[in-house]
Amino acid sequence: SDVEMDKSNGILLGETGSGKTLLAKTIARLLDVPCYIQDCTKLTQSGYVGSDVEDCLVGLLRATNYDIERAEMGIVVLDEIDKCAKRDAGPSITRDVSGEGVQQSLLKIVEGDLVGVPPAGGRKHPEQQLLYINTKNILFIASGAFVGLEDIIRKRLGSRKIGFDADYMIGTDEKSVVKYATTQDLREFGIIPEFVGRFPIITNVEKLSKEDLIRILKEPKNSIIKQYSALLAMDNTKLSLTDDAVLEIATLANNLGTGARGLRNIVETVMTDIMYEAPRNSSNKKPVEITVDGNYVI
Repeated sequence: SDVEMDKSNGILLGETGSGKTLLAKTIARLLDVPCYIQDCTKLTQSGYVGSDVEDCLVGLLRATNYDIERAEMGIVVLDEIDKCAKRDAGPSITRDVSGEGVQQSLLKIVEGDLVGVPPAGGRKHPEQQLLYINTKNILFIASGAFVGLEDIIRKRLGSRKIGFDADYMIGTDEKSVVKYATTQDLREFGIIPEFVGRFPIITNVEKLSKEDLIRILKEPKNSIIKQYSALLAMDNTKLSLTDDAVLEIATLANNLGTGARGLRNIVETVMTDIMYEAPRNSSNKKPVEITVDGNYVI
């Protein structure tokens, strides 16, 4: 065909624990392409202490066992990209090496370029043998919580009323506000125009509801309840939770505001004593049942 296909990088917005990283990893697994999650909080501009931006390509190569051809069709997730937002320069700040500098260093890599990377990662030096990887077809997905972006969007929409009991007319809840995010909002947040221009797709992951948290507790193969059930099964003890108890765990986790990560917090608190006491009573072979008030019967 005479048509040349280009990639469309994307920015994925959503609060913590809403499944942004898991979504990208699941897509990569279904498409059978390599995927690497790059933590942007430790990236710095070239020449400064920290990790160079090329480390994301080194990680992708490692995920493919250094198969360059396969790596050139992979997915790189730039996680926590909001932590690299541009800072306002103060009187004692000369260079923003972990903010704007990182965004500038990523420009050509994200757009598509032949990039030389050291095989073992780390700093480059003149006599080092480099591996060259073409990023033209590597899909880059930038994700982050972007805390405070909602206020910027509401301000742009002009959706605030005046008065002592003033509230926002549009998007009283966060999940309905973030979907209105535009390039203009991201620029005001601290993402430079050159960087956000290379991510034509801006989308969001909605906040998990209480019903979503219940499904997360019950359905996945690695759900926290199934993990504890497997651990207790090693001591010939069966674990069961009432429906009301599962609902209460989801409610408490929802109130924490940390998304699916809050589930482990609540379940760990409930299971601490059980994990010590259940093995001592394993000879009874009675199931452990957790009720809504947090009590359990052994």
